[in-house]
Amino acid sequence: MAKKAAKKSPQRSQSTTVSTGDIPVVGAREDCPCGSGRRYKACHGREAAHAVQELVHRPFEGLPGEADWVALRELVPAATVPLTLTAEAMQGAVGEVPSVTLATVLPLAWPALRRADGSILLGLQTQSSSGDLSRDLADALELALATEPGTPVPARRTVPGGRRLQELLDLNAGFTPAVHTGFEFWLEDAESSTGEVAASLERANASAIPTEKLAGVDSSYWCSAGDKNHLRWVMTVPEEQLLDALARLTAAEQSSLGPDTRLVGSFRAHGLTVPVWDLPTTMTSTDCEKPAAEFAERLADTLKALAAADAAPLTAEERRARANLVNRQVTLS
Repeated sequence: MAKKAAKKSPQRSQSTTVSTGDIPVVGAREDCPCGSGRRYKACHGREAAHAVQELVHRPFEGLPGEADWVALRELVPAATVPLTLTAEAMQGAVGEVPSVTLATVLPLAWPALRRADGSILLGLQTQSSSGDLSRDLADALELALATEPGTPVPARRTVPGGRRLQELLDLNAGFTPAVHTGFEFWLEDAESSTGEVAASLERANASAIPTEKLAGVDSSYWCSAGDKNHLRWVMTVPEEQLLDALARLTAAEQSSLGPDTRLVGSFRAHGLTVPVWDLPTTMTSTDCEKPAAEFAERLADTLKALAAADAAPLTAEERRARANLVNRQVTLS
């Protein structure tokens, strides 16, 4: 029996030449705009899906202050940092842009906000629509630059293949977070706020855990959480090396920050490790400065000793300490 000829769709008989411009995003079951005759999900949508699913383990790697980027994303409730954009990134801006400021979180979890004066607030603690947080944030920043002043930037699916923060920010500029007790930085004139705006600000401030940044050591943050205080310290040392060093210090009873303090475990966030200490409620951030600096010296010496060619392997007690640290590690992202 002769096989029935397959019915060709009109579009399949057309040329499948793809234009050199960007292929717009359409519904998964719609015809691909490239003219191939295939559904979008089976054509260029497949590339978009792959771009969304691709996971970048350390999205902030290469940026100044990588550890502080992680802290502000995961640990710090209210903070801001001035950002410096490259001249190329600023070329597409609509109107004047007096300043660009990174903020831990914005009202209604907006990705960004273009104020009436043209300045931009970029939200860090937002929903990620792809596996590359740096690309998501860069997409929101570029959208904010192209938005008319006085307008919040809505959430959208990140455009595949777009630029990353590492391509938009001046990598020679500093990164110095300012930690706040509340979210007054949302408003240009917080003192004159009234009604629902004032009520929303009050609710947000009430939910913020008191947090302070230590001055003497990098990317370490003290916080007061109910019946205990904590020190959470984001470190860029490779995880396996850091765990070995922390285990050796713990076994030698040199991992604490003073009486009634204890290294209790660590977080894993955006490719970095964040050791966490329990502190008594009477221990302030100022009280942490000296013992934290002393611990930093002990850690550096231990890392150096472990990296030496003749370094002794971990003892049985040190291996037990390491296993205990690993068992109490929590992954945040």
